[in-house]
This record gives sequence, structure tokens and C-alpha cells, in this order.
Amino acid sequence: MKKILFTGGSGLLGGEFRKIFPEGLFPSHAEFDIADYGAMEKYLKDKSVSMIVHSAAFISPPKIDRDPLRALETNIGGTVNVTKLCMKHKIKMVYISSDYIFKGDKGIYKEEDPVYPINKYGWSKLGGECAARMHDNVLIIRTTFGPDIFPYKQAFVDQWTSREKVSVVADIIFKLIKKNARGVYHVGGERKTVFEYAKKVSRDKKIGKIRRKDVPFKIPRDTSLNCAKQNKLLKIKI
Repeated sequence: MKKILFTGGSGLLGGEFRKIFPEGLFPSHAEFDIADYGAMEKYLKDKSVSMIVHSAAFISPPKIDRDPLRALETNIGGTVNVTKLCMKHKIKMVYISSDYIFKGDKGIYKEEDPVYPINKYGWSKLGGECAARMHDNVLIIRTTFGPDIFPYKQAFVDQWTSREKVSVVADIIFKLIKKNARGVYHVGGERKTVFEYAKKVSRDKKIGKIRRKDVPFKIPRDTSLNCAKQNKLLKIKI
């Protein structure tokens, strides 16, 4: 039976994929190190894999500012390796990209809008997306998500997003996969501030307010996504 392989199975999104599709392959980092092409080839041998959902990434903007080499090796180099593997073995690839590939100066970005990240995390995800686009059989998902329960005591009042709970995002992605979607899709919900999102998904409604100027790293102002393409294909509205 053909299998779907997931990278990043120990991450937040990977954990939701395990719930939705427990029969998938979820190799550990040691078994399927995306920085080691030979190791990936070895793991793939004798397995009938028809799709790789690539969500493994180094995702912390402030940590990436301090360690850009790790982001280069993981988010760009690792995605190059996954793309090469998919191209060689004729495997469909699903690449989990980010809303941070946009500049954040206008919001409600469509799939065809120009991209221009303002921080190194965004550049690393865009670098991965450039690699993924070299494969003809690819689905690129630009999205943003968080834990189902907001884990912080403060949230940005001057940053706009289309963020949704990880359980919601994982469900939409899997529906797109079942629809055999290809190309680029924006996955998310309506435009809102991170503070508004936090109030909606937090057990403690006393969320503190914070502004982008209060943190020592660059955060785009408005990377909200136009998700009309997602909604039209799946006949949903969130």
C-alpha cells in the first residue's frame, strides 16, 4: 500500500498529522535526517512512499537571528534534499511554508502577490519554497498556526495575522491533500491581531498586550492571508 511520509513528526503540526493519519510514516530525526540525503535514501528503500509532507523546520525568528547557519542547513538545505528525493523517486511533495515570506506592509496577501521577507526566518522559508517549486508535483502551503490553547501571557496588538489553531490548520491541509491539490495555497482564517487570536483560544482571558517595538527582533506588521482559494476548493469559510 502506498504510504505518506511526514517530516517534523515530533513538532506541533506533525503531532496533529499523527492524530489525523496514524497510518502514515513518521520517522525520527535519526531515521530520516533531512540534512543527510544518504540517510533519507536508505530509509526510503523498500517503502512504497507516494507523498512526503515536509513540515520539519527551524522556526524561531530570534533564535534564527542568532544561529542563521542552522536555518540555512535545515530550512533551505534540508528542503533541497527533500525536493531532490521527491524528484528522483517521483513522489508528490507537500511543503509547509510560512506567511512570513511576505513583507507585511499591506496584509490579505494572495498566492500570486510578491514576496519579500523582513527577517531571516522568512528568508529561510522562502529559500525552501524556491527549492520546492523546482518539483512539478508539489503542493505549497503558506500558513501560520499555534497550539490549540494559547501558551503565552502576552500577545501583539499591532501584528495582524490569519493564524488558527494547529488542529484547524492540520485538518484543512489534509483536506487539500485528499483533494489532490497542487500549486500554492494559503491556509488560515480571517484577518485579526495576534491579541484577538490569543483571546479566542486562551483559557486565561487576561492576556497582556505587547507591541512589536517591545521585542529585539523584526516582526512583520501584517502577514494576513487571502484564503479564498482554500475556501473555494473545500467549500468552507473560517
